Amino acid sequence: MTDSVSPYSADFERLSSALTAAVREHPALAGLALLGSGSHDAAARRDEWSDHDFFAIAAPGAAAVARRDLDWLPDQERLVLTAREGELGFVAVYDDGHVFEFAVAEPGELAGALAEEATVTVDDADATVARLISESQARAAALPATDALNDTRLVLVKLLIGTGRLRRGETLNGGQFIRQWAVKHLVLALRARAQLIDGAEPAGIEPTRRLEEAFPEIAADIEAAIAQPAERAAQSLFELTRRVLEPGWNEFPSGAADAIARRLGW
Repeated sequence: MTDSVSPYSADFERLSSALTAAVREHPALAGLALLGSGSHDAAARRDEWSDHDFFAIAAPGAAAVARRDLDWLPDQERLVLTAREGELGFVAVYDDGHVFEFAVAEPGELAGALAEEATVTVDDADATVARLISESQARAAALPATDALNDTRLVLVKLLIGTGRLRRGETLNGGQFIRQWAVKHLVLALRARAQLIDGAEPAGIEPTRRLEEAFPEIAADIEAAIAQPAERAAQSLFELTRRVLEPGWNEFPSGAADAIARRLGW
C-alpha cells in the first residue's frame, strides 16, 4: 500500500470494505479484484470523481446466478440506478453520484490480464483467481439495441462519468464519454422508444445513420449540444434526454437523473 493517502479515501475504503464483505457472503461469488483507483497502489491519487472499478468473480457455473440481480451490492437503500453494459458488465450509481463499474464473470470469461494496479481482496479459490484472470480471453457481447430503459440509464451514467473526468482535468477522455458514448446510448434509447410506441424501424448496426431523417429536430439539438464546450455539451444532452424521453414514460429513471443533477450542480 502507498504511504500517502488521499483525503477522499475514508469513504472510498468504507465502500471497498462493504463490497468485500458482500462478495464474501454471496454463495455464487468466489473473488473480488479492485482495479485502478480502487487498488491499494492507487489510493493516493483518489479524488472526488474516483469510481469503484472491479471484477466480481463467480464460482464455476454460478455466473448466471450472480448476474441475475445485484442485491449483493452494499448500501442498497442508496442505489438510484443500475444498468447492464454488455454481457458481463454493469454500472451502479448511488444517491451521492458515486459510481461502481464492474464485471460479474467466471474467471475464464474475463478479458485480458489484471491491471498493474489491482488488489484481490477476496479469493476463495486458493489464490488462483488472479492467475485465471490473466490467462482468460475477451468475450464481448452487446445487449439488444431495443432496451430503451437500459440505454437511458447508460446515457445518465456516461454524462456523470464524463463530467467528472472533465472536472478532474481529463478533457479528452471526458469529452469521449459525453460526445460519443452518451450520444450513442441516447440515440439507441430514442430509436427503441420510437419502435415501442410507433412501430418505427429498429436501430441498425450504426444507430446514428439517417438519424436526421428519422428525428430531424432531435438530431439538430444533439448536433448543437455537442458543438459546445464539453461540460456545457454534457448538461445540454442531459436536459435533452429528460425533455424527449421522460414525459409520459413512467419507467424513466427520474430519481437517478435528479441525483446526478444534484451531484453535478445542474
